[in-house]
Amino acid sequence: MASPTVRPNQAPNQGSVTSVRGSVVDVRFPDHLPPIHHKLSAAGGRIVLEVITHLDADQVRCIALTPTQGLARGDCVLDSGGPLRVPVGKRVLGRVFNVLGETIDGQAPLDGGEWRPVLLPPVALSRRTTKSEIFQTGIKAIDVLTPLERGGKAGLFGGAGVGKTVLITEMIFNVVSTYEGVSLFCGIGERSREAEELYREMRDAGVLDNTVMVFGQMNEPPGARFRVGHAALTMAEYFRDDARQDVLLLIDNIFRFVQAGTEVSGLMGQIPSRVGYQPTLATEMAELQERICNTPNGAITSIQAVYVPADDFTDPAAVHTFAHLSASIVLSRKRASEGFYPAIDPLQSGSKMLTPQIVGARHYRIAQEIQRTLAVYEEVKDIIAMLGLEELSQEDRRIVNRARRLERYLTQPFFTTERFTGMPGRAVDLETALDGCERILNDEFANVPERLLYMIGAVDEIQEQADAHRRDAAGGDGPAQELP
Repeated sequence: MASPTVRPNQAPNQGSVTSVRGSVVDVRFPDHLPPIHHKLSAAGGRIVLEVITHLDADQVRCIALTPTQGLARGDCVLDSGGPLRVPVGKRVLGRVFNVLGETIDGQAPLDGGEWRPVLLPPVALSRRTTKSEIFQTGIKAIDVLTPLERGGKAGLFGGAGVGKTVLITEMIFNVVSTYEGVSLFCGIGERSREAEELYREMRDAGVLDNTVMVFGQMNEPPGARFRVGHAALTMAEYFRDDARQDVLLLIDNIFRFVQAGTEVSGLMGQIPSRVGYQPTLATEMAELQERICNTPNGAITSIQAVYVPADDFTDPAAVHTFAHLSASIVLSRKRASEGFYPAIDPLQSGSKMLTPQIVGARHYRIAQEIQRTLAVYEEVKDIIAMLGLEELSQEDRRIVNRARRLERYLTQPFFTTERFTGMPGRAVDLETALDGCERILNDEFANVPERLLYMIGAVDEIQEQADAHRRDAAGGDGPAQELP
């Protein structure tokens, strides 16, 4: 591995272990202390440490990035001469890495080339683009109701089985095809099984060649899980700043980053703060999130899966995470069970970008009208279930009619699920999606069977669906008729 080393003809800075307490290792350096955040190695490079603090004039305290099994007092420790680094460049595409920059996909390791420190300062404010731009995903429900900010952060809330992974892979596919950009998946505290499944799904979907995957898995020490987000950002920053490409950074799960920081803080003996979290929670979160931004060269747009502890939105981890998010995408198990995919809940999801000044008056008006229509439908569902649709007023019936068609129009067949569903995928641009929603709100399709709006792309496909249904009903013969 090409990591920073001491200059030729210069003896390496050597130390010896004075104590080992789990992932915390104290090392004495008789000559000179390595700076904070320097990478140290022991046991022939098998054990990697990071300097966290200086205890006294000749002793440092480190956190282990690898298991410390077999390390004992008196063992030799070498200073690498620099901080932890990871490989960057086009060569990392299609590969899977750990926090040390080592490949873990069973293929040939990456030796040589450029390696950069994982801890880098955020882009200076003078170099950032201050204009608010919309990051189009090609997914109707997101682009219309919860538009993402280019260079911003969006939270993805969803449990198991509601389509979170499918949504992530589809966004990766659309970014690669539409923006000619790069996607980077960062797994923080992922289960090993989930990581392996995601790797196979992305390979089978054909999006792996333009994707980088970095994992700090659940069975790894807290130091590795705490640094893996920084390692992923260093790789992402290369594509933004050097390759001048847009990057989609997916983080699963950002709460695990906070959790790893809490473990590291506790191991280092820091006095805990509110609810037992580390006293540096806000700073550590900001150091990670502030590196996600857009510049004149390109943008890093992040979508982060967020776990809310005990559904308590006042928990410090949730509060500090939400402070950095510009959009929230909530996936609903109820909608998934009804077959509405993507299962995005339009009433719980939201975006700070959805203002007339940013998206325009027409987009804002249509989105507000959609949410109003769906909210009324949600209110009268119990009445419909108990008494029937006939008991509603004429106006409420029209609203229900619109809402049911909007629900179906906001579904969409995905490219990454073609082999499962047999339906060709659709990417719908924002203007087409808005046009379809506006025509439904204007009751243009009030007399069209609602099933024809299910799993289509543009609203113009309704006529094709109707023709197909009529041909099937007529046994394949007979002229197609125009819809009313």
